[in-house]
Amino acid sequence: MQRRPRLLAVSDLHVSHRENRAIAEGLRPGHPGDWLLVVGDVAETPADIERVLALLASRFDTVVWTPGNHDLWTVKDDPVRLNGAARYDHLVEICRRLGVLTPEDPYPVWEGDGGPVVVAPVFTLYDYSFHPPGTSTKEEGLAYAYRTGVVCTDEFMLHPDPYPTREDWCAARVAATEPRLEEAAARHPTVLVGHWPLVRRPTDVLYYPEFAQWCGTVRTADWHLRFNAAAVVYGHLHIPRTTHYDGVRFEEVSVGYPREWRRRGRPGDWLRTVLPADGRG
Repeated sequence: MQRRPRLLAVSDLHVSHRENRAIAEGLRPGHPGDWLLVVGDVAETPADIERVLALLASRFDTVVWTPGNHDLWTVKDDPVRLNGAARYDHLVEICRRLGVLTPEDPYPVWEGDGGPVVVAPVFTLYDYSFHPPGTSTKEEGLAYAYRTGVVCTDEFMLHPDPYPTREDWCAARVAATEPRLEEAAARHPTVLVGHWPLVRRPTDVLYYPEFAQWCGTVRTADWHLRFNAAAVVYGHLHIPRTTHYDGVRFEEVSVGYPREWRRRGRPGDWLRTVLPADGRG
């Protein structure tokens, strides 16, 4: 048992894979006061997302969820036929029934070691502005991806309704989020929590650089500085690591697919400690 509560994080559980489902079922706090940030890509169906979040909410003091692209997919065998923003709203309502916090709820304040900090789950999407090398527009980037065959499944499964495009949805999300972060940062330092990386630099290590265009937006490039971030937590890349940009700690907390975590080896703990910053409870 840990001596003190911690602010913990995990993302990209992808529980449609049997091995990953076992990982999710094995996640437990080390202290009764531990919080858990679930940073997107739990599953592809609301039923699976609800099942996992209900289990985690029964174990951790506070659970905070923000969506990933897989959570927002509309897959053919899912009885929930909602698309786009309506699908996201449906997931938010599920979370509220479970007592899980979302980007639509008041931001909670972590008062434990490393605090007080405002824990700010954000939902930003992407807008194709992380252009692949040698391209400078969305059209060029997508054409390059289709030529190489590296095309994100979002192009077929993630619908932006009622927005005309995912870029429009992204712009609306950024515009709605910035005033809330300004207010939060005026009170305390923040921990910014979102599925997609806020800055482009983490994508520089992607094996397929053309995938970067589905990984974020340049609109958030200064958020870690502008909103006084003590730490930034993200997933999506399936490259778990700790990096620093402009003196701010960024934590990529993905589990990823079984073929990926088997290759790099199982960690001692699937949960990353965000606070206290020294990792000790």
